[in-house]
Amino acid sequence: MKRVGEIVRTAQGLAIVRSSDDSHPRIGTELLDSDLETVGRVVDVFGPVDGPYIAVSPDRNVPLATLLGEKLYAR
Repeated sequence: MKRVGEIVRTAQGLAIVRSSDDSHPRIGTELLDSDLETVGRVVDVFGPVDGPYIAVSPDRNVPLATLLGEKLYAR
């Protein structure tokens, strides 16, 4: 597993993740929390090349408010 980054905010029903480095997962990649539970899928990558932001569409059963500050991982 690879650490993707940390959720820094929510916007328009998406979780916004600040990437921990200049690499990022592909669109459609499933992201997991530290308990290896599926949080959602990558829907967009945007921002600066050296530290992009990743928009994540959360699964239906995941409340966005509880995700702030959560570190996410990709398989």
